[in-house]
Amino acid sequence: MHPILFHIPREVFGVPLFGWGLLLALWAVFGAGLLIYVVRKQGWTADTWGYLPSLAVVAAVLIWVLPTICDAEGLPIRGYGVLVLCGVLAGTGLGVLRARRVGLSPDLMISLAFWTILPGIVAARLFYVVEYWQRDYLPVLSADGFPALLVAIVNLSQGGLVIYGAFLGAMAGLFGIVRTQRLSLLAVLDLVAPCLMLGMVFGRIGCLMAGCCFGGLCVHGPGIAFPPESPPYLNQMMRGQFYGFTLSGNPNAKPEILDVRKDSPAAQAGLQKRDLLVQLDGIAIPNAGQAYRLLEKTLTERRPLRIEVQGRPPLTLPAVEIPRRSLPVHPTQIYSSLGTLLLCLLLLAYDPFHRRDGELFALMVSVYAVNRFLIEILRTDEPPIFGTGMSIAQNISLVLLLLMAGFWWYLLRRPPGLALARKSLKSIIDC
Repeated sequence: MHPILFHIPREVFGVPLFGWGLLLALWAVFGAGLLIYVVRKQGWTADTWGYLPSLAVVAAVLIWVLPTICDAEGLPIRGYGVLVLCGVLAGTGLGVLRARRVGLSPDLMISLAFWTILPGIVAARLFYVVEYWQRDYLPVLSADGFPALLVAIVNLSQGGLVIYGAFLGAMAGLFGIVRTQRLSLLAVLDLVAPCLMLGMVFGRIGCLMAGCCFGGLCVHGPGIAFPPESPPYLNQMMRGQFYGFTLSGNPNAKPEILDVRKDSPAAQAGLQKRDLLVQLDGIAIPNAGQAYRLLEKTLTERRPLRIEVQGRPPLTLPAVEIPRRSLPVHPTQIYSSLGTLLLCLLLLAYDPFHRRDGELFALMVSVYAVNRFLIEILRTDEPPIFGTGMSIAQNISLVLLLLMAGFWWYLLRRPPGLALARKSLKSIIDC
């Protein structure tokens, strides 16, 4: 984990960089140059107008968002954001190569990136905010009001993007450009499918650097221990895992013991799986969220923990040393990155053999849904929802698999044929 790579200073030679500063001026020059180039090449078409929202949003971020996320040293450049940017560039680069191979202008792929990346990021963030509203955002709104909530929502520097949200947002933007350019939707979906997977390869490594999207305890295998203040460390502290037991990851759930590790302080004190907490240090525990706060407080004060469970005598757990690093967890970020890399290679290998538009997209969604469902079994950062015993990502994966079953049935009933004819790789190099 390496969340902050370096800092950009607030000023250069006394000139402010952020807000109404030097970066905004440079962005204005770049935006004007880009528009002039596009207008001279194709005129004021619908595609040209499509650049304006993205340029305006970036300008708004420079003016109002970046100054709010600066710290005492300046603007922190985080590994998560850098890796997401690398994913965008890698996916766009692959898209340009694939566009040339089917006879499309590389400018179209760059325009497509503009139309899909911005709505994808917005939708991914909104999905995350909705999913973690109770835990992360409602307390901010209650304590500091709407302006602080807005800052928390737009602060992407420490992670907080949900892939399925990004997928939905990107599909909405892609549908818009397909309509304006009068292209085949299924053919364009096949064109961008490997590009999306390549971008995710880098994005998941960014998750590793931020410490998000982590797995559960890894007793056997390639576990990774994270430093203090990281999400896995704080999660283990609040859920009692440093004492040797595990509470639910849902703060609104009942405070039931889900697991007790052998030979841990909790096991030696007599705590058992399925015990229901009634009090901690004499304070009533109505839900897991209340237990989180008391467990963190007791641990940091290095004192014994008195537990009263339902139907049994009180127990006392001895004080434990605060560990320097978290307990080893499954590196699900690496699993996901490797899985999407293999899927990207599979799509590229299958590309010359597919005979109907939409097959690459259907293959991508089908395999990714299975991969995501399996990896979610190892993750503990998302609580079950809707009483299904499965995370929101697992529920969405099952829905996507059902939709893809119907989509495959539709595709295979269509006669073979491709809207975009492939060129040989040699002809691309010769261009």
